[in-house]
Amino acid sequence: MRRSASPLSLTLLGIGVFLLVLAPMLAWYVKPRAAVNPIDIDAVSVSEGMGSYFDVGEAETLDDRRITATQRVRGDVAASKESGKAVWDVVTTVDTDKSLPAADPHDALKFDQARWVTDRRTNRPAHCCEEQPYHEGEAYLKFPFGVEKRTYQWWDATLGSTIALSYAGREKVQGYEGYAFTGAVPPTKVGTRQVPGVLVGLRTAPQVLAEEWYSNRGIRLVVDQVTGRVLKARIGPRQALRAPDSAKDAVVLLDVPALTHTTATQKAAVEKAKADGAKLRALGTTVPVGAGAAGCLLAAVGAALVVRGRRPDAPEPASETPVPQMVG
Repeated sequence: MRRSASPLSLTLLGIGVFLLVLAPMLAWYVKPRAAVNPIDIDAVSVSEGMGSYFDVGEAETLDDRRITATQRVRGDVAASKESGKAVWDVVTTVDTDKSLPAADPHDALKFDQARWVTDRRTNRPAHCCEEQPYHEGEAYLKFPFGVEKRTYQWWDATLGSTIALSYAGREKVQGYEGYAFTGAVPPTKVGTRQVPGVLVGLRTAPQVLAEEWYSNRGIRLVVDQVTGRVLKARIGPRQALRAPDSAKDAVVLLDVPALTHTTATQKAAVEKAKADGAKLRALGTTVPVGAGAAGCLLAAVGAALVVRGRRPDAPEPASETPVPQMVG
C-alpha cells in the first residue's frame, strides 16, 4: 500500500518550479523591455558659467558675464505611440542676465528648436516623424542603457556632426558614482553669415560673408552606468566670426570656458537615475537571483516531501489473538 503526496509538498514544489521559471524570464525578457527611452519625458536642465558674448545693442563683445543655458525636453506621446519610437521636442536657449527671466524664449541670446527621434532600446537615431535636424551617433540627450567603458560617438548640435567621447574613469556627482567621458572640438568652420565688413576688420566692405567658427575646448559628461542618464555636463563652447579666408577670430560671439549643470540640475538627474536604476537592477539582478534561490530551496523541499510521501508503508505487526481463559 502507498501513501499519496501531501498538498503541502505539491504546493512547495509548484511554487519552486514557478520561481525557477520566473527568474530567467525577468532577467532575459522583462528587463530588456523595461529598459527603454520614455515617451512622456518632461525635463528641464540648466547650465551656468562665466564668459563672453557679443552684445548687439552695444555692438561689442562683453566679458566676464554670466551665461545661462536652459534645455527643455518634452515627449510627443501621440507621435511616439504611433511610430514606436521616442519622439522628443527640445528647446535650448542661451541667455545673459539681461534676457532672464525671458517672457519669450525667442528673446534669448541664442534659441534652438529641435525634434529628436530615437530607437527606444538602442538610443540610435530613427530618422522619422519629422526629425529635425538630421543627426547621427550613439549619444546626445542621453547614452544607451548599460553604459560601457569605451569610446562613444556623441552628437554635437553646433558642429552638426559626431565627435568621439572617450571613457575617463569614474566620478561622483552629488555622492553618486557615474562614468566620465571626455572630448573636444578643434576650431572648425561651421557656416557663413552676412555682416557689415567693419565688424570683421574690413572697413572698406559694406557687407561680407563672414565665416562662423566653432570650437569646444573641453567636454566632460558624467553618465549613470545603468540608465545612460547624463548626471553632470560641462562644456566649453566658443563661437566667433572671421573675415573670409582669415586664420584669426575677428569677433567673439560666445565664449564660456566652463558651462556646467547647476547643482539643482545635478541633484534632479541623480535622483531620477537612482530610482530608474533601482527598478532595472531589481528586474535584472535582485529579483531574479532571489527568485532563483528561493525556487531552488522550495523545489528541493517540495520534491523531498513528495518522495517521502510516496514511500511504501511499513507492514503493521500481526495482532495476537487473545487466548480465552478457562474458568473452572
